[in-house]
Amino acid sequence: MSWPRALPWIALLLAAGLLLGGVSLPGRDDAAQLRPGGTATAQVTRVVDGDTVVVALDGREERVRYIGVDTPETVAPGAPVECWGPAASALNRRLVAGRRVTLRFDRELRDRYDRLLAYVHRADDGLFVNARLVRDGAARTLPIAPNTAHAAELAALQAGARAARRGLWGAC
Repeated sequence: MSWPRALPWIALLLAAGLLLGGVSLPGRDDAAQLRPGGTATAQVTRVVDGDTVVVALDGREERVRYIGVDTPETVAPGAPVECWGPAASALNRRLVAGRRVTLRFDRELRDRYDRLLAYVHRADDGLFVNARLVRDGAARTLPIAPNTAHAAELAALQAGARAARRGLWGAC
């Protein structure tokens, strides 16, 4: 069969594969991976600050905002660097820079800035990064409904950090 005559057959096979689910085309929020309640594994390519990273995910870069925590600002345009902000960013860098992470999504996948919202766990040892930041006093809790699956756990860790005057609780 000559090449021009094979094109309709190739198109038919591709269409059949798509319909039967044997072939998937990459999309912004691939239903097989990026869905509320789902997980994805990614490589951290850059730490933006204490609660935001950039990851390589399915051949593209995604900005990820940690769910349930807020660290003092270091890179907000027009805002001063806040107390404990550089330390929070440095801790986040030590925890995840260059590492593979598992992103666990809650009820909403993205925020109004189109960042992925995730609970971040190191892929190699399972360390729950959001919780570690709060426990060490590098972050305050920031529960925003409906993404509150770990709100009680994070609140308890914050109470312990505050009582022990760890991190920002003793310095700011």
